[in-house]
Amino acid sequence: MPRKTSKRNSFFIIFSIFAISVNMRPAITSIGPMLETIREQLTLSNAQVSLLTAVPVICMGIFATMAPVLNRKFGLKHTIYAMLILIGIMTVLRGFISNFLVLIGTAFLIGIAIAVIGPLLSAMIKQYFPDRAASVIGIYSFGMGVGSAASAGLTAVFFETTGSYLFALSIWSVLALLGLVSWFLAMKGHLEIRQLDSVTVKGKRKKIKSPWKTRKAWLFLLFFGLQSSAFFSIITWLAPIAISAGMTLLQAGTLLSIMTTVQIFLNILLPLLMERFPARKFWLLLMLISGMLAVVLFWTGIHPLMWVGAFIMGIPLGGLFPVALLLPLDETKNAEEASSWTAMMQTGGFIIGGFLPLLIAVVYDGTANHNYTFGIILSLYVMMVILTFMIGNKKMYEEN
Repeated sequence: MPRKTSKRNSFFIIFSIFAISVNMRPAITSIGPMLETIREQLTLSNAQVSLLTAVPVICMGIFATMAPVLNRKFGLKHTIYAMLILIGIMTVLRGFISNFLVLIGTAFLIGIAIAVIGPLLSAMIKQYFPDRAASVIGIYSFGMGVGSAASAGLTAVFFETTGSYLFALSIWSVLALLGLVSWFLAMKGHLEIRQLDSVTVKGKRKKIKSPWKTRKAWLFLLFFGLQSSAFFSIITWLAPIAISAGMTLLQAGTLLSIMTTVQIFLNILLPLLMERFPARKFWLLLMLISGMLAVVLFWTGIHPLMWVGAFIMGIPLGGLFPVALLLPLDETKNAEEASSWTAMMQTGGFIIGGFLPLLIAVVYDGTANHNYTFGIILSLYVMMVILTFMIGNKKMYEEN
């Protein structure tokens, strides 16, 4: 049974989830608007500069399994504190040294921090808000959307104002302070998350079934990987694509800002709609069809249609991630299973999600043609449609 929490403690827990999640994207999404600037100033290839977004995403996958290990060894409180401090310090460091290796190193460590935080927040939501998981996941996703929108839209503004891409990248470290303060307030409630290898059932120890041996968990992993690939490919490459289509850096940043602003509202709205109208397949297909339409509009290169495409693309970008996070929570019966399934899903999913934007960069270096970029992104949505039919609707469990 989840531990009882007062309304005051619940508020601080939920606010801390929001404030922490705000930190989980800016170090990655702030790179997109600066991609061409960094490439030119450091004399890099597209593949090299694309590593700045690929490396943290791949780390988010590889190191996701560290979350339960660190939670057992150091506890939830100290683990989250350490990861937020790591994100803050690494982001600040980007403002002092104009060096590709430093940027890669900070991306690597930030990726590890995000990898650890993600499964812990999902497990905390499952444990403390089992009857409101969709709503709280919506707030979690809303926080990431706010971080994404702010960094995608304002990074170019900071660069235009200061002339320094170093400042434009490092300013997002201030968000770590918000996360640390909110976590301090939440920790007054002495939160802990159970991370056990086994659970007690009717007086006997029962080993939790490994999600790695479960077909449905593999489907979730693939879906999470494809939606991550689509998200990070679009966030990374939309600004360079818009610039190549004749837009200015500020216009390209505004295009990203419109897309991520729509994403913010959908981050919280779609989980709530799915909680009220739980037809998972319908909502997924609606989002995926919207994504395919937006890709086609971007592909035209016609500026008015690209603006419309940015608005429509906010629908899948805002909805697919929270739905993917809900998949293991819907399928599992307790916080231990939810954490295990989420860690597996994010391990494989983020590895997949990190390599696709890098593949786009390699292809673009060889062809100098963004038609291949659009073809790759469109194929991701087609594969997600197929997976949607394989996953099906939410499985309902009988309470014992």
